[in-house]
Amino acid sequence: MKDDLDRIMAVMGAAFGPAHGEGGTPRQGGDLLLGRSYYRLIGAAGQVPEPGEDAAGFSLSRHGFGEEELLLFAIAPEHRRKGLGKALLANFSEDARARGADRLLLEMRRGNPAEFLYRQFGFAQIGLRPDYYRTPDGKRIDAITFAFDFAAK
Repeated sequence: MKDDLDRIMAVMGAAFGPAHGEGGTPRQGGDLLLGRSYYRLIGAAGQVPEPGEDAAGFSLSRHGFGEEELLLFAIAPEHRRKGLGKALLANFSEDARARGADRLLLEMRRGNPAEFLYRQFGFAQIGLRPDYYRTPDGKRIDAITFAFDFAAK
């Protein structure tokens, strides 16, 4: 698990810049992995990376009561626009469905470039939290909540 945590933290450090204050600490990442969370790594070739091999991206989710919430989802910048995000999102969806999820949820800051990917996959906006996120410089950004219902697709 330490190898996986190191790879997740490396992707987080590259993918989430300081402008939004979204990069977590190793302790936060470790706490998520020790909890009732599920994660999947993806390598540059679109498969699960071998032990010791760098990850190109990851998803981290939590399952409960027929729903699976995508907590973190990231592709390292040098691996973007190569279909890895789409593949990772499909893997997340399949894994969640296998765990019994009828619905997928996620929340993101307004202006997140991944919104196009989520909408293309079939997620629809179901909520808005005005001024929910705060950037390191104090700016406030809305949070948008999305859902994907397996029954509706």
